[in-house]
Amino acid sequence: MTHSPLGTPDQLRDPDYMPPLWTAIPLGIQHVLAMFVANVTPAIIVAGAAGFGFGSNSPDLPELLYLIQMSMLFAGVATLFQTVTFGPVGAALPIVQGTSFAFIPIMIPLVAGKGVDGLAALFTGVFLGGLFHAALGLVIGRIRFALPPLVTGLVVTMIGLALVKVGIEYAAGGVPLKAQGAAAYGDWSSWSAALIVIVVTLGLKFFARGMLSVSAVLIGIMVGYGYCLVTGKLPVEAITGSWQNAATFALPMPFKYGIEISVAAIIGFCLMAFVSAVETVGDVSGITKGGAGREATDREIKGATYADGLGTAIGGVFGGLPNTSFSQNVGLIAMTGVMSRHVVTIGAVFLILCGLVPKIGGLIRTIPIEVLGGGVIVMFGMVVAAGISMLSDVDWNRRNMVIFAVALSVGLGLQLEAMGTAPGGVDALQHLPETLRVLGASGILPAALIAIVLNLALPEELAAEATEEVSGGLSGHGQGLRAREDRP
Repeated sequence: MTHSPLGTPDQLRDPDYMPPLWTAIPLGIQHVLAMFVANVTPAIIVAGAAGFGFGSNSPDLPELLYLIQMSMLFAGVATLFQTVTFGPVGAALPIVQGTSFAFIPIMIPLVAGKGVDGLAALFTGVFLGGLFHAALGLVIGRIRFALPPLVTGLVVTMIGLALVKVGIEYAAGGVPLKAQGAAAYGDWSSWSAALIVIVVTLGLKFFARGMLSVSAVLIGIMVGYGYCLVTGKLPVEAITGSWQNAATFALPMPFKYGIEISVAAIIGFCLMAFVSAVETVGDVSGITKGGAGREATDREIKGATYADGLGTAIGGVFGGLPNTSFSQNVGLIAMTGVMSRHVVTIGAVFLILCGLVPKIGGLIRTIPIEVLGGGVIVMFGMVVAAGISMLSDVDWNRRNMVIFAVALSVGLGLQLEAMGTAPGGVDALQHLPETLRVLGASGILPAALIAIVLNLALPEELAAEATEEVSGGLSGHGQGLRAREDRP
């Protein structure tokens, strides 16, 4: 039998195995490259919603660099919790943590147009929500029944649908240009940069193999960055200026933006913690099944959930956004066949070093918004696709169709209505208390709540005629992939 130069088959399936250092280091950096863009994107979007993002003339623009720095630093810290572990915290598995997309629709209404003043309530909510998330580790095994694929698939799909608008706005030139009514918004120079990123990303995803495929979004953004340099859309002076103005080394500051209790923020982060926790359980199961051919243990699931929440809570103290396990790195483990947690630890150390060097954030800040938009369109579209993939496991009987229909209609309807309302204008939730308005405007929390309650309360079957009246003849008879596979 021939063995891989990385080790024997049994060693490669062992999370405690340490490959030779000359192979472990590049494998660890591979994990960082696979998640780097997705990890810093939420910070850029939150800053943009607050009013000091790319393309703005806000005096608070340097705070964007800090948020990017914290995204890298605490992704590395949370990853160390998972791989190195301490006490019951951590799964002792090669789990890569990163900033979660799931919380973006909750965070945007909390900071919209408030600048740095909106960050105190945001990060206080992140901290308290992280503690609640960690506490879910005590009961995660007993609450999973309430979050079947019908609910989690709906929520993930809604998250993607809430974010795709951001990708288009970025690709067209960014929210500041749109707000100014500038003629440059949506012109060919903007779309061409975004389209190049999309084309390169899709080309690598479909026609390349190995790390070229795994890092397709990152490479696509690098090509788009080069295109903007060549065409003059990105002046060299902007790059050198950002590099020179950024510090070489900086430590994070606890409670940099202060403390502010917002009931809407706390409730929003705590409720979304349920979804993030179930997502992490799925990733842990995917790693153990794909890498070691076994089911995840209760200790691994609990430890991963503790690390998820604690990493988020500590990050919130210093200005880091909520963390979760990154699914793309689960796929990378399956591709390389190396399940060593020490490899991922190397990647975590690399992320921490990046987070302590603001010059790296300074370079990221120079990425043209249109280039980032091209990558974001692909990433957020994949979030929608992931949600639909989860929904393929649903038995699409009439009962589940009604639950999905009501939850989606209310959630997406509230979301779209809020998006179409001008700042200060009236909206469908104007008579509710401010806390409920913020939570309802996300659309995601109302949809999740409706789906959970109906799924627990409704009988298992509805009569055929029960849906005909409201379906317009399109009641459907799909049963889902899993249901079809189970049939003799």
